[in-house]
Amino acid sequence: MSLSHTAAEYMLSDALLPDPGGSRAKGLRLELPSDRLLKFITVGLPLLLVSLAFAREFSAGSQISCFSPTNFTGKQAAYVDAACWDSLVHHGFDAEGHAITKSLWALKVFPYSLLVVAVLMYMPCLLWRYAAAPALHSDLLFIIDELDKSYNRSVRLVQHMRRVQQTSADPEQFWEDYERARRERYFEFPLLERYLTCKQHTHSLVFIYILRNVLLLLFLAITCLYLLFLHLNIFFQDEFSCSIKTGLLQAEPHIPSLIPCRLVFFSIFQLISLSVGGVYMLLIPVVTYSALQLCQWDKGLLSVYEMLPAFDLLSRKMLTCPVNDLNVILLFLRANISQLTSFSRLNAVSALKEATANKQDIDTIIDFMTLLAGLEATKPK
Repeated sequence: MSLSHTAAEYMLSDALLPDPGGSRAKGLRLELPSDRLLKFITVGLPLLLVSLAFAREFSAGSQISCFSPTNFTGKQAAYVDAACWDSLVHHGFDAEGHAITKSLWALKVFPYSLLVVAVLMYMPCLLWRYAAAPALHSDLLFIIDELDKSYNRSVRLVQHMRRVQQTSADPEQFWEDYERARRERYFEFPLLERYLTCKQHTHSLVFIYILRNVLLLLFLAITCLYLLFLHLNIFFQDEFSCSIKTGLLQAEPHIPSLIPCRLVFFSIFQLISLSVGGVYMLLIPVVTYSALQLCQWDKGLLSVYEMLPAFDLLSRKMLTCPVNDLNVILLFLRANISQLTSFSRLNAVSALKEATANKQDIDTIIDFMTLLAGLEATKPK
């Protein structure tokens, strides 16, 4: 008998979770994997392409090539290129022969506009980091710690039950006390369950998360519309007619009225705008899906933790409308599942419960541990 008692004691001691070696605070992920990927693409793509555009500008030198008259000297030709690049205005004629002008200034500021786009895409991340991440960090630390402690409390309770059962003179009286304690919910963990229930009635985290996705959708749509405007109005005209007859040169007879010019970087800007616009269009449904995932509960995590005694948020229908802070916390608990050591243990017990022929013998982790420790041999039928 002593050998079986020793074996049961070792099995129960091995079931306890070890204390975390380091602080969990540094390992917590305060961004979902999908949100991190969206941030990397929406912010990194324009920065990468604008760096390529600036590298092309620095390596190629002048971004414009004007066809000056043959009698112009080298300095005069350089002046024409500089003047036309500074003005960047196309002079033409309409169907009736009237003179018209069209500004191409958007081409000059296009690389800088991509920098503005990158800053705009990073603003929702800043909103989440400073408005929601601190509160979410404290919630995750408390809930993860309490879930692991609740698991350990269950194992220690079984250890205590085993010692009491060994010293009890009346085994039937012991199991009657055990059943009465379960009916009166003496094994529940009210702090954790009531804290999670309270989070169903708060909406600060979910509001900021939805606002983050709405802002990201808005900035994506504005960027796509801006690039569409450039393509419809400017990005089909790589050649234009420039006039330098202004100021002191206005009365010079040997200077032609219009000088043809060509934009050297035009194809590069077209490729950049098409790349950014195409990728952003593909990201719009991804952002929409990230926001819509709050419309349904992630019940997989809570269903596993119903193996804890009296932890029945699902079975008591306490999960109401999913658009609340608890659902956001569940999503981030799923993202931080590596920090939740008790999840793998309880998940294995749940799988064993489904594979057991007599499922009524395993209701909670305490029932599983009592069977593991061999206490069912004296349990009254």
